[in-house]
Amino acid sequence: MVTINVCVGSACHLKGSYKIIEKFEKLIKDYNVEDKVELKGSFCLGHCVEAVSTEIYGEIFSINEDNIEMFFKEKVLGGRK
Repeated sequence: MVTINVCVGSACHLKGSYKIIEKFEKLIKDYNVEDKVELKGSFCLGHCVEAVSTEIYGEIFSINEDNIEMFFKEKVLGGRK
């Protein structure tokens, strides 16, 4: 199971974390990986300047609407064990 943590703290919220969560939900459904990917909201991941912060496999990434699909394909689908 792959767990994606999306920060919903103040800075990330202001930069669109809920839109990112909605897009992740859509991608998970579109790729039919509901049983393989778990999406969670998380408070501050400590990278507020780089918001929207997303943690996967112990690494923090800055996600936005322009790079989310590439991130999902490379890190989530490509990184599944």
